Amino acid sequence: MFTLAELETAAALVHQTFPPTPQLAWPLLAARCGAEVHVKHENHTPCGAFKVRGGLVYMDRLKRERADVAGVISATRGNHGQSLAYAGQRHDVPVTILVPHGNSAEKNAAMRAFGARLIEHGEDFDAAREEAMRLAARDGLEFAPSFARDLVLGVATYAWEFFRGSPLLDALYVPIGLGSGICGCILARDLLGLPTEIIGVQSAGAPSYALSFAAGHVVTTNRADTQADGMATRVPDAAALDIIRAGASRIVTVDDDAIAAAIRAYWQDTHNLAEGAGAAPLAALLQEREAMRGKRVGLVLSGGNIDFDLFRDWVVA
Repeated sequence: MFTLAELETAAALVHQTFPPTPQLAWPLLAARCGAEVHVKHENHTPCGAFKVRGGLVYMDRLKRERADVAGVISATRGNHGQSLAYAGQRHDVPVTILVPHGNSAEKNAAMRAFGARLIEHGEDFDAAREEAMRLAARDGLEFAPSFARDLVLGVATYAWEFFRGSPLLDALYVPIGLGSGICGCILARDLLGLPTEIIGVQSAGAPSYALSFAAGHVVTTNRADTQADGMATRVPDAAALDIIRAGASRIVTVDDDAIAAAIRAYWQDTHNLAEGAGAAPLAALLQEREAMRGKRVGLVLSGGNIDFDLFRDWVVA
């Protein structure tokens, strides 16, 4: 999908906007997990999540190659939309974002604050995505998918930072929404020639990639029943699935109770707030604690954008 030189160039582009995010070994997490645990803190980007990296790389190329673009439109549950809005504002490109009804109020507010025009449509992400594609064709806008080469190249820069700045990891747990994060980790690992095992993590209530991984082809689901909105995907991307099946060792599913417990653990052990998808890798490691005992394990805390009401009702109660 890209070369090591292209990945390094993308990292330099991202670092023009913000420095590498922290990657820290937390002793309380190590004691809890029975392993040496290193956390990549993508909750410390300007948008509070890893997706901003992809937005910056995507928008940079779009503006260079199509300076007269009328605007960009996409669908999201939050972090992808924030990344496009943030990057669009920097490049003076209008951004329209579709979200499903009932989407996170705080993520909606953040997208508007970054300059996006927000439209609510449908009951879930996939319905919003279909409408965004229809509006793109009708209005002459550039449709920005959640999985595309430049988005993967951008988010792969966090994996490049992580692998280069940490001791050699035995395993890395990565959440899966539509797949850009885990694909970026797989491709960065392979370009750097590392043996690190990469393990995907999905919600048990939205297991489309786990089912597809096992079946060897795309398997869609009728519902995505999870409060971890960053993983609430019913329809896998075929290109992402090919990369995941070739480069990941397995996909672990975790339920919402385990994710809530992991959010609490992050707060107690590191005083970092994680959203559902961001906490899912820790939930998976705790689920596989015995198998990982004594190993050096990486966790991607992919974002910290959790609504206060959800945190209070789901995690604190």
